[in-house]
Amino acid sequence: MKIAFVGGGSGGHFYPLIATAEILNQSPLAPELYYFGPTAYDENELKKNHIKHIYCPAGKLRRYFSWLNLWDFLKTIGGLMTAFYKLYLIYPDVIFSKGGYTSVPILLMARFYRIPVVIHESDSKPGRANLLARKFARYIGIAYAEVADYFPVEKTALIGIPVRQAIAKINQDPFTILQIPDDKPLIYVTGGSLGAERINSLILLSLNDLLPHYRIFHQTGPAQEKVVIETAQSLVTDKSLLENYYVRGLLPAETITALLDASTLVISRAGSTTIYEIAMHGKPAIIIPIPEEVSHDQRTNAYAYARTGAASVLEEGNLNSSLLTSEITAIIDDPNKYSTMQTAAKNFGTGEAATKIAEVLLTIGQEHG
Repeated sequence: MKIAFVGGGSGGHFYPLIATAEILNQSPLAPELYYFGPTAYDENELKKNHIKHIYCPAGKLRRYFSWLNLWDFLKTIGGLMTAFYKLYLIYPDVIFSKGGYTSVPILLMARFYRIPVVIHESDSKPGRANLLARKFARYIGIAYAEVADYFPVEKTALIGIPVRQAIAKINQDPFTILQIPDDKPLIYVTGGSLGAERINSLILLSLNDLLPHYRIFHQTGPAQEKVVIETAQSLVTDKSLLENYYVRGLLPAETITALLDASTLVISRAGSTTIYEIAMHGKPAIIIPIPEEVSHDQRTNAYAYARTGAASVLEEGNLNSSLLTSEITAIIDDPNKYSTMQTAAKNFGTGEAATKIAEVLLTIGQEHG
């Protein structure tokens, strides 16, 4: 049996594929796994999960005028030609797509070859690649009930988001793993794998107010780690408080899991996979979505999640350090509010999505084979 994965450009597209591969690799059917895309994205994860990368170019379609759209259109044509002959050579029994522009050439050629397709939509507003595939997909997994209206009801299931086993794991003693004291509430701040400059700036400006009361573990993105450390050293008035502040550019999955277990509160962007990981560990959150003009889905994700009661949303355009500090205090210092948010988060996140999709892929793969 051959199972192909496609969907990339961000960790939110890529890592749910890895989570599903982890389950498939436990199957006695031992399917061969392939990942189609312009780059390997995370070569270590592909190797660890016995997934072969198959190069297939794709062009990004921007929502605004740019001369780069012409170049990317040509890349998409090249991607269609590449997909045409590479799918013919490999001829997978089923394809699992997480959407994104990198999936378009493969999805179109899968339709041409009548290869069964399974898609998953992580966001509360569907992406164009998944809308393209909705008519011919055999199975559609979704993470938000709000998005169900965009897809055929008879083949759509609300299953959540596939999460890697290392992230889903619950640690009984996370502070030992992190090697930090458990003497103050811990705030975990993340802007995603690349970091978020605006969030980094807000945290830096809030350090003098926050560090006397909390420990802060700040994932800045690799490009900003050094400048954040240097800026913190110059901004914090009482230098002894810097021992409460931990800065890392990029974090391995095991550290993320420990932070989600150890933290009292999480401050994050509104990527669906990140939100789901926070929810699985039952943590109240402050969500700061990327502005609508930059990302079409983060704001809708943030408010869809906030409606469950698990998080509060702060819009980046209105946000300053005083407002952020006030919101942190309002959540942590109110036991009733904190408990309500914690319960809502736990009710939102389950760990079944990767298993469900893997079962569907294996079933369709056996039928097709």
